[in-house]
Amino acid sequence: MVDKAKREGIEKERARAKRLIEHERAKVKQERAKAYAEKLRSAAKMKNSGFDNAMIADVLELPIEEVEKL
Repeated sequence: MVDKAKREGIEKERARAKRLIEHERAKVKQERAKAYAEKLRSAAKMKNSGFDNAMIADVLELPIEEVEKL
């Protein structure tokens, strides 16, 4: 009976840890998307200010194709 209770406790803790990991992964994904969107906003501002597409791509570490779409 003690072993069963111990196993159940371990399983509950694993499930809790798995939920926490998934939550943290979702937060990281959201932060990355937010950072990328900010780079695109900055690229648009730079482009409107007359910066060269290649320079924008280099400085902001964006694919040149993304900068050209703006």
